[in-house]
Parts: sequence; structure tokens; C-alpha cells
Amino acid sequence: MARRAFVAGERLDMQQLAARLGVDRTTLFRWLGNRDQLVVNILISLTDPTLRDAAEAAEGVGGARIAMVARNYAQTLIETQFFQAFLRREAERALRLLTSKASPLQGYIVGCFERMLEQEHDRGHLSHRMALHDLAYLIVRIIESFLYADMITGDEPDAEKIHAAVAALLHA
Repeated sequence: MARRAFVAGERLDMQQLAARLGVDRTTLFRWLGNRDQLVVNILISLTDPTLRDAAEAAEGVGGARIAMVARNYAQTLIETQFFQAFLRREAERALRLLTSKASPLQGYIVGCFERMLEQEHDRGHLSHRMALHDLAYLIVRIIESFLYADMITGDEPDAEKIHAAVAALLHA
């Protein structure tokens, strides 16, 4: 129910959600945690199919493929109306939940990119002097830098800049 509301572009209200479910807020908090935890869990649940689709659409191998995945993932987020509505409606909270240690979301996305890097490495398509975890972290920070550019620097979000920067990082 909460995910449907979020995808519909609605602001999640724990009191309303509890009432819709016919439980009190205490029960809802026991089930789901606080509002930030619920939003993060929804975002994580949406990350898997988004990254899977981005990877399926990516061509090439090694660093070139990872750069395309990063580009495709970012482009999807730029074009997704409910995600953009969340960013506009709750900019500070969104940045905190998306890009900081305040939530497990960034670490989750880093882990997804680390697994992709490991796959390309294991297939013999990627070699880098940096540890793959550190490389994945840098890729995610590049994505964040250009994806949330409008909130950080006032520039427009740009998936092509993400592609170019990740390709350069990975020597692709």
C-alpha cells in the first residue's frame, strides 16, 4: 500500500497509512519502522528492477558495460515522475536518504554495482588497480553528483555526463 502511494507521487503519511490498514501507529512502526525507514525500503524495492532493466539494456563488456548501466539507471531516475516528485517535495530528506550514511540505500546501491564489477572482472573483461568496493562507491558518487546536480549545484541532471565520467574512471 505504501509503495503504491509512493509510486503514485503521494507523500507518505504514517498516520494515514495506519488508518488505511486498520492498525494504530505503534503497530505500524513495529512492522515498518519510522517513515524514513519505510521510504528507504520502498526505494530499495524499486532499485532492483530499475538496475536489472538498466543492465539488460546495456551493451558491451567490462567498463563500457558498467558505464552504460550507470547511464541507463540514471536516465530512468531522471525520467521517473514519482521519483522526481519525491526529490522536489522533500529535497533535504531525499538527499539524506539517498546519499548519506543516514540510511542503508547508498550502501545497497554500492553493493549492486560492486557485484556487477565482480561479474565483469570474473569474466576477464575488467581490470582495475582499485578495490572493486571502492570503485563501486566512486561510481555511485558519480551517479549522485550528476543525478542530483540540480539540488547540489543548480545544473540539470545529466545521464550522459554520468556515462562519460564512469567510462573514464573505468578506462572504457
